[in-house]
Parts: sequence; C-alpha cells; structure tokens
Amino acid sequence: MNILILGSGGREHAFAVKLSQSKKTTSLFVAPGNAGTAKIAHNLAIDPTDFPAVKKGVLMHAINMVIVGPEAPLVAGVHDYFLSDPELKHIPVIGPKKDGALLEGSKDFSKQFMQKHTIPTAKYQSFTKESLTEGYAFLETLSAPFVLKADGLAAGKGVLILDSLEDAKSELEEMLNHEKFGDASSTVVIEEFLDGIELSVFVLTDGKSYKVLPSAKDYKRIGEGDKGLNTGGMGAISPVPFADTDFLQKVEDRVVKPTINGLQKDGIDYRGFIFIGLMNVEGSPFVIEYNVRMGDPETEVVIPRIDSDLLELFQGVANQNLNEKLVSINPKTATTVMLVSKGYPEAYHKGKEITGVQNVDNSTVFHAGTKIEDGKILTNGGRVLAITSLGDTIEEALEASYSSISNIHFDGMNYRKDIGFDLV
Repeated sequence: MNILILGSGGREHAFAVKLSQSKKTTSLFVAPGNAGTAKIAHNLAIDPTDFPAVKKGVLMHAINMVIVGPEAPLVAGVHDYFLSDPELKHIPVIGPKKDGALLEGSKDFSKQFMQKHTIPTAKYQSFTKESLTEGYAFLETLSAPFVLKADGLAAGKGVLILDSLEDAKSELEEMLNHEKFGDASSTVVIEEFLDGIELSVFVLTDGKSYKVLPSAKDYKRIGEGDKGLNTGGMGAISPVPFADTDFLQKVEDRVVKPTINGLQKDGIDYRGFIFIGLMNVEGSPFVIEYNVRMGDPETEVVIPRIDSDLLELFQGVANQNLNEKLVSINPKTATTVMLVSKGYPEAYHKGKEITGVQNVDNSTVFHAGTKIEDGKILTNGGRVLAITSLGDTIEEALEASYSSISNIHFDGMNYRKDIGFDLV
C-alpha cells in the first residue's frame, strides 16, 4: 500500500517509523514532513489544510490510505472532502469527519456531549461577549483556581488556570472582548478546577468497536517542577504507574464505552483516534478534554510500545473490522524528552544547525521542528526533537534518554531535566 501521513511533527515521524516497518507498506509519503521523515519516506511540500493540493498529491502518488496527524485538517473537514470527491471517496482516511472532530474543535460541544452521555467531567458554563456579566457571576460561584478555556482551536495555548478571581475576570474579558485567542475565544468555557493527577488514555475506533491503547502522561510546563508557561509538551511517560488495572477498568467503563456509544447514538460515524485527557481524582476518572488525534509528545511513547502492525490496525479501522485485530503492547516503559529552541514557547529563532543525532544509538530520535537544507539538519520550530527510550523502569528509560541527549547539540537547545520527577 502507498500511505500518506499529513503533518510535520514528532507524532507524524513516530507514525512514519512504525508504518515503515510494516510488510504491507509499499511507499510512504509525509506532507509536509520534516528532516526525520525525509530519511524514511518521501516528503511532499503540501499544507495539510490545502485540500486541493492534498488531492493532487494523493492522485499523483496513487495513495491507498491517508493518516491525519494534526487536528486542523480534521476540524476543517479533510475526511468529508475525500468522501465528497468521486476520485477520492474510495480512499480511507484515518481520522474523524467534521462532526466528530467537533469533540476537539469546540470545547462547548465536547462538554455538552459529556453531559448528554453522563461522562464524568467538571461542572461548567459557556459564555460569549454578550454574556460577559453572567460569566463574572459564574466565576464568583467557584473556588480558586479558576479554569478558562477558549472554545476553539488555539494551538494548545487556549487554557488558562488562574489563582485569583480578579485575574480570572480580567482574562475572561481579554478573551471575549479583546480576542486574546482570536476567533477561538469568541466563546469561553469556564469550569470548576479538578484537583488530581493528570494522564491521557488513547482509543482507536472504527465507529463500531474500539481498542484501548497505552496510557501516557505528558509534561506541559516549560520549567522544571512544572513551573512557567504552557507548551505543546516537554516530555512524556508511558505507561502511567498509578493507572493500574482497576483504574483503567473504571476509565473503560465510565468514559470509553459511554463515549463510543454516545457517538453512535448521535449518528457520528467516527473512525480514528480519540485522545481522552483525564484527571484521576481520588481514584475516579474525570474527563478534562477530548482530542480527535494522537497527542504529541505522547505519540512518541505510545507508538513505540505497540508491537502490532500499525497498518493492520488502520486497515481494521477502514474496513470496520477492528474487533478482529489483536493489539500487542510491549510491557517496557517508554520515556521521551523534548529538546526545544531557546525562547520557546514565546519567540524563538529557527535555522540553527543540529549536530550529533547520528551518534545516538540507545534511543530513538523523533524529529518535530526540523528541516534539511544544503545537507544540514536545521531547527524549524519551537519543539525540535523528541528523544525516546525504552527501559524496564522509568529510571532506566530516562537515564537512556538523558544520556542520548548529551550527544546532541544546537545553539540555544533547552530541555527539562526532571521529566517523570513526580512518578519516580
């Protein structure tokens, strides 16, 4: 099969590495890809949200399946575009259609969905510019800290957690009246703060049946000790030690099954990944958010632990016989540490030469924000490389990742030295 992966980050490189190992893969393409995918696949200079350009690439390279990495093309309706085009409709797309993608595309929609299908989540209300005063009043009914979420996509930066009522009211006004996150914050969800430990559970579904994939925990803050600004993710661990068999059974019974059943009841034919962001509150799972694709950098620790043929699983999604497929999980622990550009998650420079990647032999280096220019690997984003290792324990895997990092250099390279600190 000829496979096209849409996207350019560490998640897409992890998919490419895994799919390149399948005997069923004939040729692998990534659009637009990065320096890592260029070594194992054919990069296509295509914007994943430029659907006519995607179509041209699909037809030119006789693509048999499309895997959508990031959320933007899913929310924009890439799957619907394929189904509506006579030349494309026979090509399976791994990722939900526009109606299913609303689970991530609209925080308000996802909260309504959870409420409707009795899925445990924090109490909430949604507000617009016209109901700003009511928003202030709702904040006054809550206890600190206060959680404000931009309704739409905000590149992972649309969630604010604030310690004072005054700051919460000020930020609510910034979001609604001054478009702090653009159109994404034209509606703001305010919800009660859940006090617990965060983790993510990943599900692959064909619209009828599902497979639960390994759990993971990522680290969002730029600073050690989980301090500083939020990022797209500075590292991840899988599995999560506190997510034992009993807890994961609660997740499946109280969250996964009602989610899959809810989609079916609502007539949403959902085929692809569901990322369930959870809070473990005194042993009970509560949903913080849904994403409609795999997370990044969680993919870089989840996919390496799947021993099964990933393409075989994707075929199960496409043919709606996923229930017949077996998912084999490696019992080892996977850790990844993200190397980022100086200044990230605020302003940062691109184009810095990366050296030493070829000297890493104990870990897998997944490229995120990189490009090749004149034969050199250069930085091309805030999050640059994810260094993933497997070990019998978290400590062993982390030791391998940090040891591998010592081989790599680029100007301004930054990373957290305490990934997994709260789990060890």
